[in-house]
Amino acid sequence: MELEVKKAQRGDLDAFVRIIRELEPRLYSLAKSILRRDEDCADAMQEATLKAYKSLTSLKKPEFFKTWIIRILINECNQLLRNRQRTVVMDELPEASGEAGAYYQDYQKIDLEEAVNRLDENLRIVIHLFYYQDLPIKQISEVLGISEGAVRARLHRARGILADWVKKRKEGGLSYESI
Repeated sequence: MELEVKKAQRGDLDAFVRIIRELEPRLYSLAKSILRRDEDCADAMQEATLKAYKSLTSLKKPEFFKTWIIRILINECNQLLRNRQRTVVMDELPEASGEAGAYYQDYQKIDLEEAVNRLDENLRIVIHLFYYQDLPIKQISEVLGISEGAVRARLHRARGILADWVKKRKEGGLSYESI
């Protein structure tokens, strides 16, 4: 990838497109874990890609492209979340019976990925970067601007929450709201 990044920095648009296409599934997955809405993910991906392309020549170490674009994407996602908080949306809620009963039965079929998505944002992002993006603790620390100890602590806390969830799930006494 480093060679492709250098080509892209010299103006090779096709090299940049190849890099983005290679990283796209992972970047989208990260955006989805933060934003949870497909349309917001598409917006964040588009903005992050555009910003990365425009400032590609400022990247000093091409070997850190992946970490760099992840940071850009996280910043875009956070900006979308801030904008979303300023907007009040009235969603239709299911009625207490009928359609809602089926809805809540389906809801109880939650899997581990959904449990991860229910974690607090700080824990969810660290889990996602570590397990889904395969970033080492040092790079996660740099991307999020926190200490390596804080990354380890968040991983430990999130793993504990998820382990409790799995244990309760096996025992059949899981309350989904407790995640």
